[in-house]
Amino acid sequence: MSVVRDIEQQAAHWLVAREQPEWSADDAHALSAWLDESIAHKAAFWRLEAGWRAADRLAATRVGRLVAPARQWMPKQVWAIAASVAIVCMAALAMWQFFPSSVDSAAIRVATAVGDRRQVALADGSAVTVNTASTVRASFAGGQRQVWLDRGEAYFEVAHDRRHPFVVFAGGRKVTVLGTKFSVRRDGDTVTVAVAEGRVRVEDSDPATPERAAIITAGDVAIARGQSMLLADRSEERVQDALSWRRGVLTFDQVTLEQVAHEFNRYNRRQIRLGDAQAGRMRIGGSFEATNIDAFTRLLHDAFGLRVSNDKDGVTIKS
Repeated sequence: MSVVRDIEQQAAHWLVAREQPEWSADDAHALSAWLDESIAHKAAFWRLEAGWRAADRLAATRVGRLVAPARQWMPKQVWAIAASVAIVCMAALAMWQFFPSSVDSAAIRVATAVGDRRQVALADGSAVTVNTASTVRASFAGGQRQVWLDRGEAYFEVAHDRRHPFVVFAGGRKVTVLGTKFSVRRDGDTVTVAVAEGRVRVEDSDPATPERAAIITAGDVAIARGQSMLLADRSEERVQDALSWRRGVLTFDQVTLEQVAHEFNRYNRRQIRLGDAQAGRMRIGGSFEATNIDAFTRLLHDAFGLRVSNDKDGVTIKS
């Protein structure tokens, strides 16, 4: 059995197992660990998962006597058979969904709403996790690997291909890699690049200004605005903390409440407002669920005695 086929079998096994009534938190942890082992694991699982969902959607649209069959729980001894069927059916559907046959099929667009995030397997074997309120476009036509971050933030796990660099355009910046893990974020005219693994080259997208470029490695962060670029060494651990949004968590290390509120507001339609400057200057540390501002503000009240008042548009915090 080829490596690719083996990975597809494992992915299908996990997908079918997840539908069983005995699926547990330990199983979910084991699946997460398997996905984190390699980009190939994630790509295979996401492709099959997309096919599973597509099959549900197609079945739901049938008319007349054809109706979507209810999923039945299967004993463990038939998982292998189910996995094989899942690979044949769902992989075909997923390939149709992600890589249609037209010349323009290599172009995709992913957009997320406030509070959502989405994981997508790309045609070259890379993977992207798109954060809240973000838009990403990608093109793999002509052997090129090009991505445009139109707004928001995305985390990339890039398949190594020395002959075809992976290029991300964000604002006026161009990020070039061969194979690595990194994030790119746009805040207005500010572009932030954080490297979790490997190294990337950050430069102006305007070829007339090649001198404004920097190579950053794991643990480094580049913050570019206008004609300036700041490089910061934050350690690999701190970069991983900054990327905790991939798990739906925001992690802070003694930053001001004003900064914390700004981050929470990226993930929620209900907004956090600060009633006075003293509250905004407070330092906050810890990890919090990104879309649960009620739990966060309750902690502020209980731990620091801050006054919290809610209304239909959000919550106001005062010292």
